[in-house]
Amino acid sequence: MKRLVTLLSLVAILLMASCAAGPQQLFRSVDDWDHNLYVNSPRVDGLLYLIPVIPIIKYGAAIGDFLIVNPYHFWGEDIWDDEGTGFQHGDVEPVDGYVNSLWGTDGGFLMKAEGDE
Repeated sequence: MKRLVTLLSLVAILLMASCAAGPQQLFRSVDDWDHNLYVNSPRVDGLLYLIPVIPIIKYGAAIGDFLIVNPYHFWGEDIWDDEGTGFQHGDVEPVDGYVNSLWGTDGGFLMKAEGDE
């Protein structure tokens, strides 16, 4: 009985890990919408965080990713060829400059770059 419980626990952990790993398509789509909204109208974006519309939508999107999107891509495609599915972020034209990713560049923390003019 102990072996069965241990085996089922291991399987559950592996399944849960597959739910957390993935392209996060729903959450990142909401994040792109939030980013675009902030660039074009920071007051409205701030209000939607205050109410809290955006946090609730992000939470729902994360649950959808966890239950549907990530397991589908992980078990249906990615684990078999060992190549992950990427997510293409939407392009947002900076209105008042932009900040660089701290992960991919040495842009500097809180340093704003000017947009192309």
